[in-house]
Amino acid sequence: MHTIVQITQIISAILLVIFILAQQRGSGLGSMAGYGGNQVFTSRRGAEKVIFNITIILTVIFVSSSILIFVL
Repeated sequence: MHTIVQITQIISAILLVIFILAQQRGSGLGSMAGYGGNQVFTSRRGAEKVIFNITIILTVIFVSSSILIFVL
């Protein structure tokens, strides 16, 4: 059981990093510092919405597996 949870955590961590990096919310370091210019944020549509939802699911899986490993 412990090994399955550890493997799940490793896989979810790798996928979480990939999906977070796949989300593009601006360009370069300027947008991270708040210098994005005249950007208008609209609702997510299409692939962007799917990637966002998968990121949320992977986060829940990762946190759950972390708590489960702590308890075990």
